[in-house]
Amino acid sequence: MTDGEGPILSIVVPIKDEIETLPELWRRLASILSGDLAESEVVFVDDGSRDGSREWLVERHAEDPRARLVVLSRNFGHQAAVTAGLAHASGAAVVLMDGDLQDPPEMIPRLVDAWREGAEVVHTVKRSRKEPWHRRIAFGLFHRSIRALSRTELPNQAGIFSLLDRRAADHLLALPERNRYLAGLRSWVGFEQTTVAYDRDPRYAGRPRQSLGRLLRLALDGVFSFSRLPLRFATIFGVAVSVSAFLLVATVIYLKLFTDRAILGWASLMSATLFLGGVLLLTIGIIGEYVGRIYDEVKRRPLYIVAERFGVERESRPLDRRL
Repeated sequence: MTDGEGPILSIVVPIKDEIETLPELWRRLASILSGDLAESEVVFVDDGSRDGSREWLVERHAEDPRARLVVLSRNFGHQAAVTAGLAHASGAAVVLMDGDLQDPPEMIPRLVDAWREGAEVVHTVKRSRKEPWHRRIAFGLFHRSIRALSRTELPNQAGIFSLLDRRAADHLLALPERNRYLAGLRSWVGFEQTTVAYDRDPRYAGRPRQSLGRLLRLALDGVFSFSRLPLRFATIFGVAVSVSAFLLVATVIYLKLFTDRAILGWASLMSATLFLGGVLLLTIGIIGEYVGRIYDEVKRRPLYIVAERFGVERESRPLDRRL
């Protein structure tokens, strides 16, 4: 599965203010990089850390060249940081994982085994989450919603933790879109896919870096990137309201011409007006979400800007490379 150039495995880890976790993370990663995985690389991506994470990683690179570092010019967000690491990875297979130790490094050999058995995309799915109840509920609702709305089959409870064969990774990087939901794109590229189940650990230290607001934005990116059902919903809702309004007008005319009953007054008129106004704002908002993403795409701004590199000379797999 490798052409003999570069390491057999690259591990991509985005980092944002994880100085408390990094020593344990590196210890556990180094413990699995032995035997035929000894020559693997770990590509850390510093996404605008301000707590000394960059300096700590520079020291690790000086001690062990397998620890490589890409420093972004500012915080570009989780999905952009993962994409930057993927673009700088040179291994025959690439593992994507978070840096908070909720994704256990000890799972990586299982992912590699599945790859060696022929899978080109190995998802991990969570049997359980050791997180606060409100985050568990939010994640559960998101995964159920995106699976119901998407035309691409997505594994349930699959996050960023995964393995990609070099061929699948290159095709994923060739996708030019800017609003990226990598868990969905990973499924969309196809090839031989499989899943590995695990229990997600709690954070090793500190508070979650992904706020509920950022998670909501990621959820919207996933829904609007992989489904046109919201637009169809707006159309169907508009048709339903129009039919209801037509029937209401017909009823009012009938009451006026053929009965002595009073025509509905001010309260009913205001209720109908507010209802129609709400429907219009809802449908305009849905269309606006799609238009905003189109605007992001046509600007063609880069996903990220690299400020420094340690152990990597350049992007080994640049974005938008046509395959």
